[in-house]
Amino acid sequence: HLLGAAGAIEAAICALAIRDGFYPPTINNENPDPECDLDVVPNKGVQGPIRAAISTSLGFGGHNGVIALKAYN
Repeated sequence: HLLGAAGAIEAAICALAIRDGFYPPTINNENPDPECDLDVVPNKGVQGPIRAAISTSLGFGGHNGVIALKAYN
């Protein structure tokens, strides 16, 4: 585990996803709830426009952080 660096890595991946227009996959979601209508991008990433992303990090001892990223035009 990257401990304190995990949030920075996740934020960097969000920035790359926005830049490259690539939705990373949600893995290990073998049995999605049919009542949940979220598009979770199962098992394989998808190309498409991404204008913004939110990265949330929940740390040990209640340390939490959130960053919102948006494409710069």
